[in-house]
Amino acid sequence: MASWSEKMLQLLRRMNNFHLPGSSLESCLRFEVAGEQVGWISPKVASVLGRFPAVFRPYGSAITFCSGLDTFESRSVAVDEVLQELRREASFTCLIGWRDEDEFYFQQYAVMPRYCDPPLMYMERAATSLFGVKRYGVHVNGYTRDSSGNLNMWLARRSLTKQTYPGRLDNMAAGGLAAGCSVRHTMVKECEEEACIPPGLAEQARPVGTVSYTYEDDEGIFPECQFVFDLELPLNFQPHIGDGEVQAFYYYPIEKVKDLLVSEEFKPNCAMVVLDFLIRHAIIEPDSEPYYHEFVAGLHRSL
Repeated sequence: MASWSEKMLQLLRRMNNFHLPGSSLESCLRFEVAGEQVGWISPKVASVLGRFPAVFRPYGSAITFCSGLDTFESRSVAVDEVLQELRREASFTCLIGWRDEDEFYFQQYAVMPRYCDPPLMYMERAATSLFGVKRYGVHVNGYTRDSSGNLNMWLARRSLTKQTYPGRLDNMAAGGLAAGCSVRHTMVKECEEEACIPPGLAEQARPVGTVSYTYEDDEGIFPECQFVFDLELPLNFQPHIGDGEVQAFYYYPIEKVKDLLVSEEFKPNCAMVVLDFLIRHAIIEPDSEPYYHEFVAGLHRSL
């Protein structure tokens, strides 16, 4: 039977499988915009995009835009029109998750080489995996420390109506970083909407780094980077269900949280965020954890 350490290592490898032997990486084409790589396109997706020569063109081992699509607006509109057609055809299962039927869930994601770069276009969230463009999000570790220094953590259980990982354990608050929204604004908004945390309390959260990974599955390629915050909460504070994306909150000692990380109950990328917390708070140490170095490396693999 696999140990806790071995199970965690397996999870990290699964969340970084695009970097491992046997992935589609070697057969993928670069997705370039204005001469900059912003993603990866699989041969299957590339063959479909070939039906739209007025929008996409091959360029060596890359796919880019036709010369007339040289502005932020023209690229965004052209890609949206292509995606709308593919959506009507039900060409890709990931497009089933298109969320514009409800304004609350509608999110356009900015496409750029690096987070610090100006966006080159917008793209519907559900389509990002077709182009392998990086998605950014915000995750909040809500925790307490008692008078003896013992750590406890608040976890959320995702609603059964969520499109991805329904019913799984999650961080106390988390959400995707929509185009035009700052990291801190998104953090405060998600805390208030999902866990009813007042903005004044949420503002006390500390940015503590990022967790990055790239995985692929049947729906495409997923390079993701999560901005991580730690929020130390008062011992008498309890989060409450807000917008319905969470069905329950649990308050557990950190050792129980550690055990849950390698269970099938936890949403995998959220488990990575908590693993990062365990490392930073010395719950896991290099002298006692045989895969300590692999854990640290696995939390920071990027495109």
